[in-house]
Amino acid sequence: MVKVLTEQDILNDSGENYMTPEHLEFFKQRLLQMKQELIANATATSQHLQEQEATPDPADRATLEEEYALELRTRDRERKLLQKIDQAVARIDHGEYGYCEDTGEPIGLQRLMARPTATLSLEAQERRERMKKQYAD
Repeated sequence: MVKVLTEQDILNDSGENYMTPEHLEFFKQRLLQMKQELIANATATSQHLQEQEATPDPADRATLEEEYALELRTRDRERKLLQKIDQAVARIDHGEYGYCEDTGEPIGLQRLMARPTATLSLEAQERRERMKKQYAD
């Protein structure tokens, strides 16, 4: 029987036993909950856009169109996040979750709490960002 961990359990974890079955189950449930919330947001946006009626005033119409554009950009970011969530769940299922894809080192429970879809350790992420900035200049 897998013990159900809380967010506080994860934050207080010493890190001695990294990515135990309990950890994996906690993060899988967290990711699935995030996915469910994103899908609910998308459904609400879709219904909201269908309910709106045309307005004859050009200023009101412009305001509505700007609000729609903002909502659609937000949903597009969420769509990309859904893909990352699915990939993270797949990594859990394959026993690869929680380890840096560059170095193979543990990503860390604190980082995964902040960003459950993380694929890089903090050091590897910073290194990539430095390289990106260096080549962008």
